[in-house]
Amino acid sequence: MITLIQRVTTATVTVNNQQIGKIDTGIMALVAVEKEDTQKDAQRLLERILNYRIFADSDDRMNLSLRDINGGLLLVPQFTLAADTQTGNRPSFISAAPPEKGKELFDYLQQLAKQLYPTVEFGQFGADMQVSLVNNGPVTFTLRTR
Repeated sequence: MITLIQRVTTATVTVNNQQIGKIDTGIMALVAVEKEDTQKDAQRLLERILNYRIFADSDDRMNLSLRDINGGLLLVPQFTLAADTQTGNRPSFISAAPPEKGKELFDYLQQLAKQLYPTVEFGQFGADMQVSLVNNGPVTFTLRTR
């Protein structure tokens, strides 16, 4: 699995002009599922997101995790992160999981996140979403499970 995490002061996701997710200070994570991914990858990815130290401590060093600051988490499915962009002028999605598998693993990630973390919101798999955020820093990282 691949995720692009961004440290945010606020983030929202809207579908059909209706806001379906909103967080304040925390992490907005765009998530892609690849063909070979399993539930174990989803577990590892969530653990990394929750514990990745990207928030400032009292010395203004990135030493605190989302759990440390009790921030919000917004998980948004985005299959385009799995694109191969190394050649040509058009992305290839050959490594992306088929939609059924992508939905299954994103649903699993949602269930797991609800169990493990108190402040979590979600985008909608397969929907045309509008995502808004204020990236704090800016601070952005790509995490992979493979």
